[in-house]
Amino acid sequence: MLEKGNAAPDFTLTADDGREVSLSDFRGKKVIVYFYPKANTPGCTKQACALRDAYPDIDGQGAMVIGISPDQPEALVKFREKYDLPFILLSDPEHEVAEAYGAWGEKMMFGKVRMGIIRSHVGIDEEGRVMEAKLKVKPLTTADLALRIIGL
Repeated sequence: MLEKGNAAPDFTLTADDGREVSLSDFRGKKVIVYFYPKANTPGCTKQACALRDAYPDIDGQGAMVIGISPDQPEALVKFREKYDLPFILLSDPEHEVAEAYGAWGEKMMFGKVRMGIIRSHVGIDEEGRVMEAKLKVKPLTTADLALRIIGL
């Protein structure tokens, strides 16, 4: 798991619009990275919409939000459009970035243990260092955590 003060692992992934996006593109800004299991599922929709609703405050503080899931970019486009999401959605189909951030692991679903995305949240400062990292966050708390990280 990531520790406060450590350098956040850099990454480059494909965005919903097809462009390549790297964490290092946002040096000089605070970045909220959140991992979610699957677009258009109830919990992930609640999480994304809560962040969408808080986004004016987050953006107003000069911070960025990046959502990462194993979904293909085409699914992310539909998710973004359906819920009018104003932030970046990235595709991590091989879950390499999720693994680097500790957001891939065993989880219980329908009474069975399986591997998958662990709903997580990481705050990264302007210099690319971890401000906070939390695993197993609830969908509706991600926005509150983001606002706290940026000082609201």
